[in-house]
Amino acid sequence: MLDLLSTTKSHSFIYTTFSSTKSSRKMLSFTLLSTLVASAAALSGEATFYGGNTQGGMCSFSTYKIPSGIYGTALSDSNWDGSEACGGCVKVTGPSGNSITAMIVDQCPGCGTNHLDLFEDAFAELADASKGIIDVTWDYVECPISSALEVHMKEGVSANWFSAQVVNGNKRTADLQVSSDGGSTWTSGLTRKDYNFFELSSGTGSDTVAVKIESIDGDQVIVKGISVTGGNSQLASGNY
Repeated sequence: MLDLLSTTKSHSFIYTTFSSTKSSRKMLSFTLLSTLVASAAALSGEATFYGGNTQGGMCSFSTYKIPSGIYGTALSDSNWDGSEACGGCVKVTGPSGNSITAMIVDQCPGCGTNHLDLFEDAFAELADASKGIIDVTWDYVECPISSALEVHMKEGVSANWFSAQVVNGNKRTADLQVSSDGGSTWTSGLTRKDYNFFELSSGTGSDTVAVKIESIDGDQVIVKGISVTGGNSQLASGNY
């Protein structure tokens, strides 16, 4: 009886140890996989700096001020992707391992692939300005923005020519559709310009529209009752 009990305890110990080892291996495998996925997503490139240009930058954020705690950057035209990068936030890690979050508001023409031209204060957080150029890794992240996004109309719009952009999104904007009947039907296929406006050259035929905007992750926000007036901005009820 004692031998049987001893054997049973021994088998129980072996099974428990084996199960524990399997769980540990699964956890280790999951951790390694997560690390590899994160590493694969990160892009390697170089960073320089300039004086910064939010309002006059290629993203046309003419009335926008970058929220506190977020730096600004220009992105290489090689990564521009038809202005889809505009308003996106990136986590940038410098050669010393420290990181910042910056919003893409401008383009860096002729810069190499994955190159960031950071605002001067952003570069200073990663390295001494005397270095001039540094190696960095970066990846898109959600912007730390809790306030509502807004739809901004381009100067010169009318019932016969529509052009609008999304400002203050906590994710990049992938698509914008417009409706002239309060959202019963939607017009898609608007042309996205390199200067970050969605345009419909024929217009909507209406002075008041609704827009349906979609993030790169598929989140949708609908904003109704927008006056098609040059320079007009209208807040949504929330963000992506």
